[in-house]
Amino acid sequence: MSNVTTPLSDLEIANKATMQPIGDIAKAAGIPEDALELYGKYKAKIDVTQLKNQTADAKVVLVTAINPTPAGEGKSTVTVGLADALHQLNQKVVVALREPSLGPVMGIKGGATGGGYAQVVPMDEINLHFTGDLHAITTANNALAALIDNHIHRGNELNIDPRRILWKRVLDMNDRSLRNVIVGLGGPAQGVPREDGFDITVASEIMAIFCLATDYVDLKKRLGEIVIGYTYEREPVFVRDLKVEGALTLLLKDAFKPNLVQTLEGTPAIIHGGPFANIAHGCNSVQATQTARKLADVVVTEAGFGADLGAEKFMDIKAVQAGFKPNAVVIVATARALKMHGGVDKKELKVANPEAITAGMQNLAKHVETVRAFGVEPIVALNRFITDTQEELDVILNWGTENGVKIALTNVWEQGGEGGLDLAQAVLDVLATDNHFKPIYDLEDSVENKVRAIVQKVYGGANVTFAETAKKQLADIERFGWSNLPICMAKTQYSLTDQPKLLGRPEGFTITVREVIPKLGAKFLVCLTGDIMTMPGLPKEPAALRMDIDEDGNAVGLF
Repeated sequence: MSNVTTPLSDLEIANKATMQPIGDIAKAAGIPEDALELYGKYKAKIDVTQLKNQTADAKVVLVTAINPTPAGEGKSTVTVGLADALHQLNQKVVVALREPSLGPVMGIKGGATGGGYAQVVPMDEINLHFTGDLHAITTANNALAALIDNHIHRGNELNIDPRRILWKRVLDMNDRSLRNVIVGLGGPAQGVPREDGFDITVASEIMAIFCLATDYVDLKKRLGEIVIGYTYEREPVFVRDLKVEGALTLLLKDAFKPNLVQTLEGTPAIIHGGPFANIAHGCNSVQATQTARKLADVVVTEAGFGADLGAEKFMDIKAVQAGFKPNAVVIVATARALKMHGGVDKKELKVANPEAITAGMQNLAKHVETVRAFGVEPIVALNRFITDTQEELDVILNWGTENGVKIALTNVWEQGGEGGLDLAQAVLDVLATDNHFKPIYDLEDSVENKVRAIVQKVYGGANVTFAETAKKQLADIERFGWSNLPICMAKTQYSLTDQPKLLGRPEGFTITVREVIPKLGAKFLVCLTGDIMTMPGLPKEPAALRMDIDEDGNAVGLF
């Protein structure tokens, strides 16, 4: 009989945890009772207006990664584990994360609460409906869609061209069947027929606004600045023209308050907002990060996917708009993922292959160069898996020594905060020094030059081309005076290029921008590249097939 035991799943580990009442977590974090709005025993909203006489001046640690692969990198797990490790080192720390989207939860990507013994809890509730924030964002988005169509049906005083409506409906689910639809069929009483479509909720501009607004006044102003479409004379139409920004703000009133939960080790965790980094800016809310900065000395946060997407947007969009800088940046990598970037098939990952890691190191090297281009010296978190051999790990560690890159082995999935102590100490060493952070481009530069700067300095490409549609949109953007906004690239997360199968570190490539969409409420321009879609589809075998509840109503099969 074998003595090998099957490792517990993330859900089983979470279910065995003894959580502290959320009031105790809040008290330890310095949150006054008047600022806490309870959502059961272990979740709460924070009324930031009650955090009086507190300044947001904590240092910010950004956790990013190499380009993700099916092998897994564990960025969220390392983020949580690092916060727990800093907590063990007696640092006053808060971890700030994004909220999961039900689309990936039910699909293939999984949740966003970390894993193993480096998780935020209650993980099942966070990964499902949580406090209803994404439902509120979905409702606000679709209320606006209904108000637009009602305005046209009721006489179209604003002269909106139904063929040039930009605003789409949303659903927090991967549903490819809704990408392109026809609305208004059934005769005059049912509205005006027109082509429409759905995005996933996390791609909504309202999600981006929700995550970048600083307070209710800013939220309402930004909602009013959304461009919903154009008139027959090709002039922009804004939400403020419909006079519904107040109603949309009202729908988001409660959701706009950050959510407080805890890690398995009792570290305070603020989880709020959840845009994807491949189609949006990929960072949790400014409200959450700034609230954490009022409560802690160190804030550990993450940005979606690799440094070419989430970290670039964190530094060029979020940090600039919010008025702070990353004091340290951690790049998560695994030997397994580097093997895939070196050409190894997923089925062969358990076979030791130092040569493939050597080849794949170029992907990590590019992300290190990217972070350095922002004036920040990165730390690499080498997230260890049980199948890694010492020879494989030595390839990575020796590369770090030869290239002057700090690398810390981590094992937080298995050991929690204890497995991240070396990383935490390396982070503290960096926080003790200052950096020379600077965005990668000048906002006053042309849109073309800003995109070119991202392609060349962040992706390592040669150039960028704009499709005819994008060129026409750029001409309008210039005409309306919107060209001084930052760029939000919509690009595959799997590659530095716009081709998802080109792994490693391709060179000499050109990125093609097919559309440029103004998001004036979010205050950025979205550049769509490749075949990136704002409404994903479900895989052949969705994760939902493994999910269930038991006779007591407990979640089963949730990772």
